[in-house]
Amino acid sequence: VQLQACGGGLVQAGRSLRLSCAASGFTFDDYTVGWFRQAAGKEREFVAFISPSGGRTGYSDSVKGRFTISRDNAKNTGYLQLDSLKPEDTAVYYCAARAGISSTRSQGDYIYWGQETQVTVSS
Repeated sequence: VQLQACGGGLVQAGRSLRLSCAASGFTFDDYTVGWFRQAAGKEREFVAFISPSGGRTGYSDSVKGRFTISRDNAKNTGYLQLDSLKPEDTAVYYCAARAGISSTRSQGDYIYWGQETQVTVSS
């Protein structure tokens, strides 16, 4: 089982990034995908989730309206589009997966985790 996250980088405030999360080793379209982030000195926090079919999504209040989660089940890949980035979005970002259609914001419900990808937003 593997989740590979990529797409992070250094950008100026107001710009965009697109994170990808490539999955292998499990039936991707049976799993909810979540994105989480952890800023330096802070706890890891929920960012967004998308249901297995893509029909349901959820966002944290801090990113709602700026970030968009999506997935392409044919490619076994999840995405997180980050628009209108702010310096406070600076963090390492993780993708994760959990079986079933119960969408959740709780980290403990996710069983598969990808490696981090760093997002740095300069002011």
